[in-house]
Amino acid sequence: MAKKAELLEQAKALKLDVSEKNTIAQIEEAIAGAEKHEVREASVAKAGKRSQKSLEEAEEKAEKEARKEAGDTTAQDPEAEEGRKKGPAPKVRPLSERRGKQYRAVAEKVDKTKHYTLADAVALAVETNPSKFDASVEVHVRLGVDPRQADQNIRATVALPHGTGRTVRVAVFAPSDQHEAAKKAGADVVGDDDFLRQLDKEDLNFDVLVATPQYMPRLGKYARTLGPKGLMPNPKSGTVSADVAKAVSEAKTGKVEYRVDKQAIVHLSIGKVSFGADKILENAKAFFASLSSQKPGSLKGNYVLTTTITTTMGPGIKVENQ
Repeated sequence: MAKKAELLEQAKALKLDVSEKNTIAQIEEAIAGAEKHEVREASVAKAGKRSQKSLEEAEEKAEKEARKEAGDTTAQDPEAEEGRKKGPAPKVRPLSERRGKQYRAVAEKVDKTKHYTLADAVALAVETNPSKFDASVEVHVRLGVDPRQADQNIRATVALPHGTGRTVRVAVFAPSDQHEAAKKAGADVVGDDDFLRQLDKEDLNFDVLVATPQYMPRLGKYARTLGPKGLMPNPKSGTVSADVAKAVSEAKTGKVEYRVDKQAIVHLSIGKVSFGADKILENAKAFFASLSSQKPGSLKGNYVLTTTITTTMGPGIKVENQ
């Protein structure tokens, strides 16, 4: 019995499921099997997944995953810890201080907390032009529309009384009997089949393309070339017309297209600084009159949210909503 008691104590230490009901032979067999299993588990293969190297790599990977889940980002290598840069974080200057001297000088004339009248904003924009070249005067209007809705995707044209100050190159794609009239109206490029050969070479030396309705299907092949550059003729912009001479005259004298972008903002150049405040103001009034007429009937809420006028490189001037 003393031997059986010793075997039971040994089995208990190995956490074996045996009791006094088992015979001495059964207990000895269970103990031998457990010891053999321990030896097999402790053995390490020379190569493969059971090799010492593989076991260490698996253990290291498990530790990394545990640190990652715990959010521990401290360096484990002492040398890496010593090589880390210490000291205060670098100071970043405000954007206003990183601007040029001329910009900062004219920006002081603009009260950022004030909304100016349209006339005052135009006059101040001309006064605060920091560039040496004849800069454009731009108007940026954020609308309360959803451009994803077809009836709220604002797109229209406006004839600016004094033009934009840019030299507009107009191309005409029309039958040969209208070529002479288009040239007299001021078209820079006029053609038929020869114009299509020019498009095949992707020679787009024009800013506006006017086409007749019957010739529009022939331009479908070039939609991927003309579309991204905004050169595809469109009836809404007045560039698809049976009277090409009239369309060319309007494009030359200051008829421009504007449309809302994905952020529901309309951007438009309304003249050059050299125009003077009075002419730019007349162009601005013509634009806002056109924009007001495009208000969707289904719109709920405010149509115009914010309005800003600026020059090409000048500070933005907040304007009272027109």
